[in-house]
Amino acid sequence: MNDHSGYWDPLPAARTAADIPVPEAVPNLALTLPHPETYLTGIWAERNWRNVPGPFYAADTDTCWTGRMAAPDHVVYDDATGQEIVYRQPRNAVEVDRLLYAAWTDPLGGYGWDGDQHWTPDSVRAWWRERARLREWATDLRVAWSDHSDPYRREAATGLSDLLLHLDGELEADLRLYLHRLEERRPPPRPVERLPEPRPRDRGSSGRPGPNPLRSHSEVTPHRSAPPQGRA
Repeated sequence: MNDHSGYWDPLPAARTAADIPVPEAVPNLALTLPHPETYLTGIWAERNWRNVPGPFYAADTDTCWTGRMAAPDHVVYDDATGQEIVYRQPRNAVEVDRLLYAAWTDPLGGYGWDGDQHWTPDSVRAWWRERARLREWATDLRVAWSDHSDPYRREAATGLSDLLLHLDGELEADLRLYLHRLEERRPPPRPVERLPEPRPRDRGSSGRPGPNPLRSHSEVTPHRSAPPQGRA
């Protein structure tokens, strides 16, 4: 669903993804995805910092490296933990289905889809300012895995190459649209409450202020007139 800014919201497509056929399912075996609420149970506080801003993220996932089998254009792997990372948010219904399939294959239910409830314009900008850290990590790991004897790591290196292309290419424009989306969803600022103007204190016929109503009668010092001048 596109809003007027051009941002495509993947969540409506995700909410209606229950009972769809599993992409590339085992032949002659009818498999359908259950409702996403049953397996998108990742915890925001446990997400990997490398996940790009957006509604979907990977947190405490399994380490079996199944995510790229379902969504190679969206998922890479962390070398330290083996957990999965969402490096590109889906931009159409087909990509949503692929990412949901990747999440469904994770036995720990470590993917989440409540990122919109946590990302703020300030946190998105802070993530973008740290992109050099992400680039350094992906570059070093791609070099290490490109010539690895393990074919799974060599395949994972291609995902890191795609991540780097996305980081230096379309991601900035994607995040600008996402920022606009978050800005629009901000609650309006509360109106400034003005205190009532203080009422002027009553003045007597002499023009002097009357007694302060917040002071007790005993605190009011009686006015004493000056003694008359003596006669010469």
